[in-house]
Parts: sequence; structure tokens; C-alpha cells
Amino acid sequence: MVLGWLLLLVMALPLGTTGTKDCVFCELTDSKQCPGIHMRCGDDEDCFTGQGVAPGLGPVLNKGCLVSTSCGHEELVTYMGVTYTLTSTCCYGHMCNGAPNPTGSQTEGVAAGLALGMLQLLPYLL
Repeated sequence: MVLGWLLLLVMALPLGTTGTKDCVFCELTDSKQCPGIHMRCGDDEDCFTGQGVAPGLGPVLNKGCLVSTSCGHEELVTYMGVTYTLTSTCCYGHMCNGAPNPTGSQTEGVAAGLALGMLQLLPYLL
């Protein structure tokens, strides 16, 4: 019974409630895909995705951790000799700036975990 309650509690907690979070990091690139590596953010940082634009050229992208007060701001960056206007968009969960999950959303995973936890508890409730 304790295992069922523990599973239910763990699955009900929102991701990133441990006080620290990991994010995906990748250098400024003109590739549409950023394989990235994991990095640990500081207490006052959030995960971000930066998208840069320059007239007549394709976009650039970078990801990592950013001080929360800098979220949403624009800055000028130079990539391959071209100056881009880069806008950083922050997100607030563990690995939230990673690639979209092709097999389903995190909400579906939480719902499945809660359902499994309830199934384990069911015999004790009846």
C-alpha cells in the first residue's frame, strides 16, 4: 500500500519542483535541429530558447539557461559575420526547452502514472 501512495505522490508532483532544473544547451546555430547537451541551471535561471532573425536570411537558434529577468528581451548577436536580433523565450520546467516529445505529452505521462497508482490502491479502498 505504501508503494502505491508513494507512486501517486511522485506522479502528482509537477516536474521541476526540486528547486533545480536541467535544460538543453546548444550553441548558436543555423540548423533547425539542436541536439544539445544537458546543463544545470542556477537558482535564479530558467530554460530558454533563443531565436534570431536577420533580413533576408534564415533564422538562428540557441538554447540554455538564462537569468529570469532577461526572459523575453531582444539582443543583437553575430553569427557567421551577420548580426541577428535574438529573442529569448523562457519556459519554467525541467528540460522544457528540449525537443517536443514525439510519443505524447508530459500530461499524458502524468495521467498514465496516476491511473497506475490508483489501480494499485484500488484493492485497499474497496
